[in-house]
Amino acid sequence: MDATTAPEFPPGIEWLNLLAPLRMAQLRGKVCALAFVNAGSAWCQQRLADLARLRARHGDRLNVVAVHVPRFDGERDARRIGKRLNRPRYDFPLGHDPDWTLWQHYGIEAWPTVVLIDGEGRIRQRVVGDGPIRELDALVGALAGELVPTLPSADPIEMRRGGEPPLPLRFPTGLVVSGNYLYVADCEHHRILECDQSGRVLRQFGSGDPGFIDGPMELAAFNRPHGMCLWRDVLYVADSGNHAVRRVELRGGDVDTLCGAGRSGTPREGAISDPRAVPLDQPRAVAISGSALFIATTGDNRIWKYDLGAPAIELVAGSGRLAVTDGGSVGAAFAEPVALAAVQQVLYVCDAAGSAIRSVNVRSGTVSTLVGQDQWQFGHADGVRTEARLQQPLAIALDPDSPLLWIADGGNDALRCLRLGGGELSTIELPQRLHGSAGLAVGGGAVWIADTDAHAVLRFDPRTGALRHVPIGE
Repeated sequence: MDATTAPEFPPGIEWLNLLAPLRMAQLRGKVCALAFVNAGSAWCQQRLADLARLRARHGDRLNVVAVHVPRFDGERDARRIGKRLNRPRYDFPLGHDPDWTLWQHYGIEAWPTVVLIDGEGRIRQRVVGDGPIRELDALVGALAGELVPTLPSADPIEMRRGGEPPLPLRFPTGLVVSGNYLYVADCEHHRILECDQSGRVLRQFGSGDPGFIDGPMELAAFNRPHGMCLWRDVLYVADSGNHAVRRVELRGGDVDTLCGAGRSGTPREGAISDPRAVPLDQPRAVAISGSALFIATTGDNRIWKYDLGAPAIELVAGSGRLAVTDGGSVGAAFAEPVALAAVQQVLYVCDAAGSAIRSVNVRSGTVSTLVGQDQWQFGHADGVRTEARLQQPLAIALDPDSPLLWIADGGNDALRCLRLGGGELSTIELPQRLHGSAGLAVGGGAVWIADTDAHAVLRFDPRTGALRHVPIGE
C-alpha cells in the first residue's frame, strides 16, 4: 500500500472556481478524491459525473478536487477550460495544470486517474480509467471508515460563484436543417428547439430539466443531448447524458427512447425486445442511411448500427481501444468519435481525440483515415491529406450540392473544408474566430454552426463569406 504524503499543489495551478489557491492542509480530516482529467475526454467526463454522485453520497466525509491537464495546445487556455469543465456546474474545486506540473509530481500516466488521499494527507489508492462507480465507491467508503472526528477547518475552501450568463442557449451542440426549419440541441438546457431560420423558437422538446422521461414534448426530459439526424418526420437524438438514443415524433411532438438503459455499457448484438435494456456508452452522434441508424459511442470508441426495420443492433467497427488504427471492423480503432455523416454506403467519422477524419464502408466495416495520424499528432495545416493537420475536430457535415465535408475544427476555433475524392483540406476565412464549435449542418445554401462555447448559432454563406448571428429565442 502506497502511504506516502500527498504532494502540495504547486503555485502554477490555476484555480478556476476558487477565491484563493487550494492547499493540502484544507483537505485534511476527510477523504480526498484528487482526479486528473482532460476536459475533452469522454472517459473523464464520465468520471467527473461519478465523483459528483459520490460526493453527494458521502457528504462531509469526502472532498473532491479535479485538476485538468491538457492534451492539445488549445487546452492550455484556462478560460476555455473553465467553460468546458463548468458546463455541468460542479460544486467542487477545479484546477488547471497547463504545464503538467502536478501530473508529474504524482507520477500520473493516463486520463482519468483518481488519487485517493486519506484524512491524514497520505496517498492510499490510485484508480486509473473510468471503471464501475461501485468500485470507487467501495474504496472511498473504506477510507471514510478510518476517519477520526476532527474540528471544522479554520481555513475553509471558498468557492467563487458565477458561471455563464443567462442566455437563451447554453452550450448548443447538434444542428439539423430541414426546409425552413432549424433544430438545435441546447445541450446544457437539456432540450431540443425547433426554430425557423430567422431564429424564432416554434416548439421546445423536453422540459429543460435533466432527466430520462418519455412522453409529450413539454413533459419529456433529456440529459445533455448532442448530435441529431432527421428521417421523414422523426428526429433522432444522441442523448449523451442518458447513454441513450431518443426520437422525437415531429407531427405530435412526443418523445420516446429508441435504445438506452440510462447507464453506460456495451450492448449485446442482436434483436432488441426491450429498448430500455440496451446499454450504450456516451452516444454523441447519429446518422441515418436507409433503414440503418448509425450511432457513435464516444465512451467506448465504437460505431454501431441500429436496424430501424426490425429492431436490432450490431457493431460496425471499433475495437474499443483509443487509437487511430485502420482496418476491418474490430481490427480498427477510433479515438473518441464525436460526429457522423452518412452518404450511401460510406460513413464519415470525426475523431476528436485523434484529430482525424475517418471513413467507414458500412458493408464491410473497413475503416480508412482521410486526415490525421494518431492521437498525439495535431496542428493547423492545410494541403494534401498526408500533410494536413486538425486539432480536436468536434463536428462534420456533408454538403448536399458538392463533394465537400465541412469540419468544425474545435481546437483551432476554425471552419475547415475537405474536398472528397482525394482533394485537399483548406481553412475557410471567417470574419471572426469560432468558440469550441461542436455542431454543423448544411442546408438552404448555408453552413450553420453551433458556436458552442459562445452559446450561439451562426449562419455562414459560402458564396459571399458573410457570417451572421442567428438570434435563437432572442
